[in-house]
Amino acid sequence: MKSIVTLFLSIFCLVASAQVDPGLAKTYFEKGAFEKAASLYKKLLSNQRTNSYYSLKLIECYQQLSQFKAAQNEIEAQLKYSNNPQYFVELGYNYQLQDQLAKAEENYKNALERIDAQPNYVYAIAQQFESHGRIDNAIQAYELGLELAPNPAFCYQLAVLHGVQKNIEKMMEHFLDYVETNSAHTNQVMRLLAEYISEDASQPYNQIFKKVLLKKLQSTPNTLWNQWLSWLYIQQNDFKKAFVQEKAVFRREPESLQGLINLAMLTKDAKAYETALTVLEFISQNTTDSRLNIQANTQRLELQLEHSKPNYNTIKASYVKLLDTYKLGVETLEMQLSYATFLAFYDANSEAAITFLKTALKANLTDLASSSLKMKLADILVTQNKFNQALIYYTQIQLQVKNSTLAQEARFKAAKTSYYKGDFDWAETQLKVLKSSTSQLTANDALDLQLLISDHIASDSLHTALKMYAKAELLSLQKKSTEAIGVLETILENHKTDPIIDQTLFVQARLYESEKMYSKAEANYMRIITDYKDDILVDDAYFYLAELYRLQLNQIEKATLNYETIIFNHEDSIHFVDARKQYRILRGDTIN
Repeated sequence: MKSIVTLFLSIFCLVASAQVDPGLAKTYFEKGAFEKAASLYKKLLSNQRTNSYYSLKLIECYQQLSQFKAAQNEIEAQLKYSNNPQYFVELGYNYQLQDQLAKAEENYKNALERIDAQPNYVYAIAQQFESHGRIDNAIQAYELGLELAPNPAFCYQLAVLHGVQKNIEKMMEHFLDYVETNSAHTNQVMRLLAEYISEDASQPYNQIFKKVLLKKLQSTPNTLWNQWLSWLYIQQNDFKKAFVQEKAVFRREPESLQGLINLAMLTKDAKAYETALTVLEFISQNTTDSRLNIQANTQRLELQLEHSKPNYNTIKASYVKLLDTYKLGVETLEMQLSYATFLAFYDANSEAAITFLKTALKANLTDLASSSLKMKLADILVTQNKFNQALIYYTQIQLQVKNSTLAQEARFKAAKTSYYKGDFDWAETQLKVLKSSTSQLTANDALDLQLLISDHIASDSLHTALKMYAKAELLSLQKKSTEAIGVLETILENHKTDPIIDQTLFVQARLYESEKMYSKAEANYMRIITDYKDDILVDDAYFYLAELYRLQLNQIEKATLNYETIIFNHEDSIHFVDARKQYRILRGDTIN
């Protein structure tokens, strides 16, 4: 009979606790209704006596209500039921709230001592210390845990806690300890450390991180530390030193050139051409992978063209030699496209480029490779004013690789070719379709061009200004900047009331910059800012004017003022992030 009653009571308690909504208890707690929350958590605990979440919430409710005796009773009950040492932290905190600091410290010490016998509770103990702001004790708990039962996760937690205490050196040490055995989290840690590292190598955090890395490299030689040094130097734009570290990695791990490949791309993007060329040359000399060799040499030749006085004959001979070595086909596709670009736009021999591409199309190619060559061929035909031939190739691409990003790009270029021809209605029809393109870049380009056309054809039935503007764009594409500037000047002189004027001023300013006519570019930007301050190009004008002052005219104060205008008056500008970064650098802020 007694066992039946016990069973009945157990079932009753279970049903009663099941009727309590934990979410309601949480809501009461968050609203500060601690008496109601305590009542519910007490009921929830009635059938789940060792549920630490409910228990800790109940204890906190009692503490909020200054019912310290009730809190102590619950803590001691939990110690009896679960023997979980995190409750010694709670007991210490309960005494701390009553200003009984000696007893508080005694229990904190007790919690830490229990780690020896119960290392599995390290995380729970440390978390309780941290929740009560006792960071030193939390650090002690994790350090004891590392000694007794090494766990990389403890290194991560230690790094975070040292960061909270502004002990940056310790933070960096523990983050590196963490990635040493958790390489999958390297990018995550890089993002965290990037918040402390600036482009200025003399900044304290940069110096601390370098010191930590060198210390690790000396105590436990590992290519990981060379890679991290390379990363640090890249953040500081010191690509030569990064190259030294990547070479050190390669010499110990010659099976991988990935670090050097990444460095080559970064140096190219940063316009550190000399270092980029050196890195690419090293890759081509040390790889046995034909695809990588082709890629490295293609990049190297393209970089040589960026030099102020490239030797076109030498570059051309290098292209020819490489194509003779590796032959036409899918493997050399990128090199073929690069060579065609060189012939058409640097060697000024578009006919040779067209002939070369038509020959290349006869090789055994995939549809995607064939379409890529046709795209380049059509682009060159456009620059030769052979619009109808170009449109045939753009149409073929759309049929050959349907629904691909390349097909959408071909459709956009076909629309733009119609725009160059002055067939604005047909171009606008095609662009409306492309606005919903799955390629965001193509969709944005299509929208921009469609708005340009629709905004200006209504103001002039003959479309005179727009036709001239399209002609100037084509001349710019054909590398005829001086002629393009002249056509744009005609628009400015003869169509002063046309809505295309601000666009004309902006494009002309960019062309002036390309021709190093900086004072004229400055005047155009200033005119947009003064006369068209409510139009959509004003933030572009502020940004490029700031860049002009900073990079070319060395007028830092004016650059700073223009960046500042974007930050405070044009928060929705696509240039906002770059403007803020440069503004802070020019102002001398420590970026953290």
